Amino acid sequence: MEIAIIAHDGKKADLVQFLNKNKEILIKENIKLIATGTTGGKAEAAGFKVKKMLSGPLGGDAQIAARVAEGKTKMVLFFKDPMSNHPHEVDINMLIRVCDVHNVPLATNEATAQLLLLGIDGLQ
Repeated sequence: MEIAIIAHDGKKADLVQFLNKNKEILIKENIKLIATGTTGGKAEAAGFKVKKMLSGPLGGDAQIAARVAEGKTKMVLFFKDPMSNHPHEVDINMLIRVCDVHNVPLATNEATAQLLLLGIDGLQ
């Protein structure tokens, strides 16, 4: 299962902490992580193997949306910062829409992401 991880700048540390908390689930052989560039670099620094796309503002969100549309990415964990404006908001909304169109689970906060990971862990 390919899971995309994305985080706005103000949420990157929270995402890495979440990944560490769920390391046992995420290091299983059948789980592959992909990420936007900067988020992927932070995850790699924490010891995770990640396939990095472009940075979000440079098209990484669109690359992940394409993978969702192609049926490659099966879940998206996107720690959004609701307190900040983002210049690439259109790309973010497009990713959310593509997840909805293709019925791909999308978490935009830690509580929902935790429920999704517990759900897939229970299936294995």
